[in-house]
Amino acid sequence: MDAMPAALAPQDLHPALWLGHQLGRARDDGVSSGFAALDAQLPGRGWPRRALTELLLPRPGVGEIRLLAPSLAAAQRSGRLVMLFDPPAQLSAWALAQLGLDVGQLLVVQTRQRLAPQVLPGADSLWAFEQALKSGHVGALVAWLPPRLRAERLRRLQLAAQAHDGAAFVMRELAAAERPSAAPLRLSLRAAGPDALALHLLKRRGPPLETPITLELPPVLSEAAHARRRVERMASVPSLAVATFVDVG
Repeated sequence: MDAMPAALAPQDLHPALWLGHQLGRARDDGVSSGFAALDAQLPGRGWPRRALTELLLPRPGVGEIRLLAPSLAAAQRSGRLVMLFDPPAQLSAWALAQLGLDVGQLLVVQTRQRLAPQVLPGADSLWAFEQALKSGHVGALVAWLPPRLRAERLRRLQLAAQAHDGAAFVMRELAAAERPSAAPLRLSLRAAGPDALALHLLKRRGPPLETPITLELPPVLSEAAHARRRVERMASVPSLAVATFVDVG
C-alpha cells in the first residue's frame, strides 16, 4: 500500500500563507538591511522586495538615513539607481558619502519646494513616486509622505510597489501607527542615543515582536566632533537647542 502523503504546510501551498507562530516566507529573498539582528526578524531575511516598508518617525533625523544607508549603497553598487522623494531638509553630501553612498548617482526629487508664486502640492510627489515604482528600473526608493495620507492613496502605492524588484521605503508621522496601512511591513523608530536606534516592529508577516530591536548606527559625528562634545560636557556647557522645522505650506 502506498504511503499516505505528508500534510502540506501552509507556506508550501502559497508563499503568502504562514502559520501564526512563524515568520512569513517572502516571494523573493529580502534586501539585507546590513544589520544582522534586524534581518533575523524580517520575513525573507531583509527588507521586502515588491512591497512597501513603512517607517514611522517622531521627527525627521532620528537615524532613519543611517538605518537605510547599507541597503541603499548596496543597490548603487549593483549598478541601480537610488531615488529620494521630498526629504524634509537639505541633505549633506559629505555625510551621505561617509555612509557609503555615491552622491553623484543619487537622484533627489523635490516637489514641495516653493516656486513663486505657488507651492507644488504633495500629490505631485505621490504621482512621481508611483511612476518610479511602476517603472521597474530603480534599485531603491525612499519617500517622505505628506501627513494624514488617506488609506486608499497608500494602497495605490503598495499596488505599484509590486512591480518594483527592490526595497521601497515610505516615511510617515508616528501618529499614523493608529491607522490601518496596506504596507506589509511597518516599523516605528526612536532614537536610543546619539548613535543608536530602537525599532518597534508594528506589523510583519509573522508573529508580533514584543520587544524593540536596538541597533548601533554608524557615528554621525567625526572623532574631532566627539572630542569637542566631551570637552563641552566636562565644562557643563549647555547644548544648543534643536530647531524644529514646520511645513506651513
